[in-house]
Amino acid sequence: MHDESDEPHARESGQLLHLVFGGEMKGLDGAEFRDASEIDIVGIFPNYKLAHDAWKARAQKTVDNALMRYFIVHLHRFLDPT
Repeated sequence: MHDESDEPHARESGQLLHLVFGGEMKGLDGAEFRDASEIDIVGIFPNYKLAHDAWKARAQKTVDNALMRYFIVHLHRFLDPT
């Protein structure tokens, strides 16, 4: 599992926002959604552990569809001005 506790901004703030989303891909070898209007926004989470737990739960629900993929985006990296 990914550990972000060594990142400088992780020590400064206890909140490291992560976005979990996913949907059906056009193919197995890319990351292009079949229909972007159907993207499943699972949620925004205050730390990686909660995001990973949500990602894992949603991914396991769709395990029978090889084209379904879920992602974790480290929003805090986009929000950090450094």
